[in-house]
Amino acid sequence: MPSKKDKIILGAAGAVGAGIMSWRAFFPWIGYDLKMIKHGKRAGGRIMKDIQNQRYLINMFEEAVEKYPKKPFIIFEDRVYTYEFVNEQTNRVANIAAQWGFKIGECVALMIENEPAFIWTFLGLQKLGIAVAFINFHIRGDPLVHTLRACEAKVLIIGQGDYILPKVEEVRGQLGDLPLYVQGQNLLLGAGYVAWDELMRTTLPVPMCRSVRAGMTPTTPCCYIFTSGTTGLPKPVIITQVKSISISKFFQLFDYLPTDIVYTCTPLYHSAAGGLGLMNTIDQGATMVLSRKFSASHFFEDIRKHNVTVVQYIGELCRYVLAVPKTPLDSKHCVRVAVGNGLRADIWDNFKTRFNIPNICEFFGATEGTVAVMNLSNRTGACGRFSPLINKLDPTPKVLVKVDVDTGEVIRNKQGFCIPVAIGEPGLLLGSIPPIYADLKFYKGNKEVNEKKILRNVLREGDMFFNFGDLLSLDKDYFVYFRDRVGDTFRWKGENVATFEVSNVLSKLPIIHDANVYGVEIPGSEGRAGMAAIHLEDDKEPTAAILKDIFQHCKESLPSYARPLFLRFPKEAAITVTMKQQKTEFRKDGFHPQNIPDPLFYYNEPAGTYSPLTMDNIQQFLTKSRL
Repeated sequence: MPSKKDKIILGAAGAVGAGIMSWRAFFPWIGYDLKMIKHGKRAGGRIMKDIQNQRYLINMFEEAVEKYPKKPFIIFEDRVYTYEFVNEQTNRVANIAAQWGFKIGECVALMIENEPAFIWTFLGLQKLGIAVAFINFHIRGDPLVHTLRACEAKVLIIGQGDYILPKVEEVRGQLGDLPLYVQGQNLLLGAGYVAWDELMRTTLPVPMCRSVRAGMTPTTPCCYIFTSGTTGLPKPVIITQVKSISISKFFQLFDYLPTDIVYTCTPLYHSAAGGLGLMNTIDQGATMVLSRKFSASHFFEDIRKHNVTVVQYIGELCRYVLAVPKTPLDSKHCVRVAVGNGLRADIWDNFKTRFNIPNICEFFGATEGTVAVMNLSNRTGACGRFSPLINKLDPTPKVLVKVDVDTGEVIRNKQGFCIPVAIGEPGLLLGSIPPIYADLKFYKGNKEVNEKKILRNVLREGDMFFNFGDLLSLDKDYFVYFRDRVGDTFRWKGENVATFEVSNVLSKLPIIHDANVYGVEIPGSEGRAGMAAIHLEDDKEPTAAILKDIFQHCKESLPSYARPLFLRFPKEAAITVTMKQQKTEFRKDGFHPQNIPDPLFYYNEPAGTYSPLTMDNIQQFLTKSRL
């Protein structure tokens, strides 16, 4: 039976549904808002029903197996994996894991790239109520050790691929006696590793009785999805069973059906693919076409081949696809919806028109966030709409408030409350936290790490809001648009980059005294590219040997998206009166040599070093950087 806390959550889910039902707006957008009422009411009702019936994600999957045994669940590299076949694999995983004797809610970490094994390993562990940590297979070194410790993993399952196992081998000495299982390795493994495929081969696919997970509740962790947050190392966001239920209904806003086929090429360790794409597909018993990695040239080729109806995207992805030469086949496909976030307004219409996309459903949210919005109107550039009346009646209203963009601190009035922004003015997005959620955590960790995301006394005494750390703005019709990230995090190549983490990595190089990391805009590129203002020990000059050392250090210690694309070596450190690094003026300088008096260099992969960026080669660099 649900606990007292779980019953409270049931009531909250009902309140959300009631709030959505009460959505009303004003002319000329009343038709759009009525549409949102209909879809929101349905999604909210289904969330509440699933919580009441304890229909958790694994139950959804088992129902789909019973209903559609021979139906394709995953299509991967032209091979079809039916619901029935995947269920057999999940049963093998469950029977292997049962021998470990873990309790419900204890954690197993997966470091597996996009492939069916990720999905059936995750679902197999869910059959026992084991929480699963989705580990970014690009990270290495201290960040990898941190993620495994932060989620308190009791086992690490390593996917096939020659580039994953070496990352674990590098840090084995820091992992203690953590059991390590390796998939897909045909060669003899060294001491301390267990061959997972052999266990799968010798384990019978005997169904696991549901009674073994009878202790699961709405607040039991389903999985942990890591996010950079605003500063520091990745943090494990807690995706509870009730949150996974909510995630699995998000595509109901655009009528996601069992007949749909979704194309997913972003990493499953992210909430877009492993959360929205996978969980909505499981809920509906739909089909997922899974790509190992994104390829611009094969994107629509795969979509056409498999009759895809729903496409997931991130903004950077769309820009790369648009760079592919046009063909008469561009508009020949079955896609009815493209859903994602980060599609820039300047390429929105081009992408929609060239590829004949009937509906673009841009949304905004955060893995750990309390609210989310979606644009169902095809309004170019918008990620949703804040209807004034529904926001007033909604139990989890949203607000945009004034913020100091240098510090990320909200600006308060004389009464100590936050100040809502005017139409057209960028503001910090806050999502309210109902009192019943006061003791729930966003991240696995201590109270301090969770408190950092909470703002109190925002509009009135005693209220609580989740701080998204992002700037958005409203137009006169109350459509909302993403503007920028606040604080020390920027987004590049679809990934959040924490400047604090990159700075710490750079500063480990003995020659570097201080590294001030920030993001700069590049014309025609999404997000911001990393740039580091570096001071060397003893005020040394950046010699060829030093630049090569920095390049090699970045390549070995940081994932590709987090490596600074530019370096500058200012004569004096830029700090505020409170001894904080000053990034604003550096951001304004950008990366163009005409604006920077300091020695300036760019990440030159072919040359294996940072090379000078000058007025003589800037145009050549810009041409090469455009796809």
